[in-house]
Amino acid sequence: MARPYRPGPRRFVFATGDGDDRQVSVADPQEAYVAFSAFFRERDAATYTISDEPARQHLVLVPGQGLISRIEDAGVRRAEHLRVDRGNRHLPAAMLFFENGYAGLDRFGQWFSDPADLDASPETRGAARAAAFTTEAAAIEEVARIWADAGIVDPSDRYYVFFDSHGVDDDRAERAELLRLIEFLGVERVDAPAGAAGGEVWVRTDPRLDAACARWA
Repeated sequence: MARPYRPGPRRFVFATGDGDDRQVSVADPQEAYVAFSAFFRERDAATYTISDEPARQHLVLVPGQGLISRIEDAGVRRAEHLRVDRGNRHLPAAMLFFENGYAGLDRFGQWFSDPADLDASPETRGAARAAAFTTEAAAIEEVARIWADAGIVDPSDRYYVFFDSHGVDDDRAERAELLRLIEFLGVERVDAPAGAAGGEVWVRTDPRLDAACARWA
């Protein structure tokens, strides 16, 4: 059962720029998600915007370009932008926004404040993101975030598997970031077993990762 909004209900505005905005009043994030999913699938728009006007927060989805932006206008304006490799990432982003607003998307991917950074190759973006983590503690938390998004623990309990069942063309920026970070941390990477998907990254379990991944799980 979805956690109800307190206080509730909460109001959102869905827009595509064509003037046919929809205002909804919902009791919980799941109800908001169902309403937006219907709005999203009824249209073939270039841009979809979800606005939480009382909180002065907005989520902008641009499926055709694989872009997501989150904006907060309360106090000092903040805006961050994300490029996604898979089209099925847009509705999950909306759900996280309905659950916890701007901050709910912190773990969703590689956010950049300058949209121009998104024009770089995935490998360049991943390397730049990894370079921003200069302490062991911060790097471990970022590795755990990446694992929590699409990772498992191998049944032997000896390995963390990142990008479980993903192909080599998926998650290129996050994979590039992860490889830089595990090198920085001195975490041991091992060869994936025969039959593993081409995009998987396997690393040996590490006490530092154990604690961080448990927090993100």
